[in-house]
Amino acid sequence: MQNNISAAIFGCAGKELTEEEKAFFKKINPVGFIIFSRNIDNPDQVRELCASMRACTDREDAPILIDQEGGRVARLQPPHWPVFPPAKKFGDEYCENCSDARKDCYDNFKKIGEELAKIGVNVDCAPILDVPVVGANEKIIGDRPFSKDVDVIIDLGKKACEALLDAGVLPIVKHIPGHGRAKTDSHFELPIVDTKYEELKATDFKTFKGLSDAPWAMTAHVLYTDIDANLPGSLSKKVINDIIRKEIGFDGFLICDDLSMKALNGDFENLTRDVLEAGCDAVLHCNGDMEEMKRIASALPKLSSKAYERYIRAQNLLKK
Repeated sequence: MQNNISAAIFGCAGKELTEEEKAFFKKINPVGFIIFSRNIDNPDQVRELCASMRACTDREDAPILIDQEGGRVARLQPPHWPVFPPAKKFGDEYCENCSDARKDCYDNFKKIGEELAKIGVNVDCAPILDVPVVGANEKIIGDRPFSKDVDVIIDLGKKACEALLDAGVLPIVKHIPGHGRAKTDSHFELPIVDTKYEELKATDFKTFKGLSDAPWAMTAHVLYTDIDANLPGSLSKKVINDIIRKEIGFDGFLICDDLSMKALNGDFENLTRDVLEAGCDAVLHCNGDMEEMKRIASALPKLSSKAYERYIRAQNLLKK
């Protein structure tokens, strides 16, 4: 199996796979898939979509990802799914009663995980471990993190991960090594963070270090000038090897944020090579554009032996 899995996660265009998409995915055999609001109508339809996606791979448990954080980042919406609060609610509660906040956070993410498991989704792009700072872009970060307090983020982040795993869903901590200082939206341009390494180490990196045993993580398309003045985190060997792998100690399955975001410059072939050569285990492409996916596929290797080991280690958590 190891040599058959291509190092990518792809989206699709609509609520069911086209014949072209099925043929493409069967040929590529990607790590997994990601679904968005455009792919979602009702529970039965999503279950069928997930099943058809997995039928295009050689694995019945192939990862299917979704962004279901709660608050404004929630792909599953009423009337078929409940509304979940943003993470900040639990951080605010933590200031009043940390014990109740831990329990409520666990219960919330357990319910999210159970809703995902019912429809065949087994990976949630949550929780956010970014540390927000004054002056950061509210539209991007806002109430998505638990708190501005590093220790609170770690404590509640652990509860969120524990709850999702107990529901049979893998959490993805994001955006490693930290997106909380971004003043611009990485969907449209590259955020630049000039904060010195020592300060980042004491704050932004610390939350991820506290959850370094998470099964999956997603990188930030952010330029940390004091670490690598030339390349954003997702493309930087210094950021991935020196900070994420060594300083933070994360040895789980690492994916980049969406390759189609405007923070990254260059063609998809080179971006794919650069992200993987920098140290990510797989690339993520979300918008379902077939031409873009074909260009990525043309530069796509199979999972490396180390990436495959991390992938299997994470998948085994779903079997416990």
